[in-house]
Amino acid sequence: MEELAHFKGYKSDFLGTGHKVRLPRLSRKLRAAVAPVAGSRKNVLHYQNFSLVQNARRRFPIFTAANIDGSLFKSLSREDNWQLDPRIDENHQWGPSLYSAEKSDFDRGHMAKREDVQWGHTEEEARRGALSTFFYTNAVPQVAKLNQQLWRSLEDYILKTEAVNNGKKIALFTGPVLSDRDPVFVTEVDGQRIHIPTLFWKVIYFTKSDGRLYRVGFLMGQEELLAKQGLVEAPKKSRSIFVSEEERLFMEFKHADIYQVNISTIRKLTKLIFTAAREPYKDKRPVNLIRKEVQSRSLFGDGGPSFEIEGLTL
Repeated sequence: MEELAHFKGYKSDFLGTGHKVRLPRLSRKLRAAVAPVAGSRKNVLHYQNFSLVQNARRRFPIFTAANIDGSLFKSLSREDNWQLDPRIDENHQWGPSLYSAEKSDFDRGHMAKREDVQWGHTEEEARRGALSTFFYTNAVPQVAKLNQQLWRSLEDYILKTEAVNNGKKIALFTGPVLSDRDPVFVTEVDGQRIHIPTLFWKVIYFTKSDGRLYRVGFLMGQEELLAKQGLVEAPKKSRSIFVSEEERLFMEFKHADIYQVNISTIRKLTKLIFTAAREPYKDKRPVNLIRKEVQSRSLFGDGGPSFEIEGLTL
């Protein structure tokens, strides 16, 4: 607990004077679901270079908020050391029992990416940032193809191509869409049925040479992957002929693809309110980035994908 108290969490003024990017505001229903945090009046868990708010009922993060400084990024070897966060109740976070359960073919999907917060003036600061991402509060079950390939390719683009190459700062919010319609994991864990999130989102804030604040948003789906691998129970057919706005949105993003979307779409799905900023992406229709994918050598030298993303040029 003493070591955790020294973590430097998310800073709202990270992008500079006049560009305060606050933590997302929660709806009344979401506020009631937040897990209490020892020593925090606002129930925010602070880590090195990022913070998060935990959903007590679902036992997953509502969102993570990370500061990324591309000019101070340090290349370090990965050190895995997953652990529960002692500042919140164990019953408010899923730990080893979920990821070791029968048929639990899930990755511990980082919401705040290890390398995103792996920066600092010294290697020790960067190492502290990387290690602080290995708390279970920062993990959500993800199918390997999503976590290691599709989602990672977007994350690498944001970090390496945009932030590091340009030596820029970014404020990045990430999280799962926690919906009551999420499918149920086929194995009970600790006597409980677990709803597995099928959608994940990112909202990126950055400034340009014109001095203005911009934001862009992305969604990623894994519903199709979960079903194909038999990780979730088959959904019960609804007898209703009516489809709610939320259900209609979910139908658009059920495939294993990455989409660029308006922030208003993410707001409707998450019930989170984000700091206002200019949005270069104006189309109300989602743009499928996988289909717009361009084949070029990635900065990791593995020939992986990069993207043509509307408006995301720092």
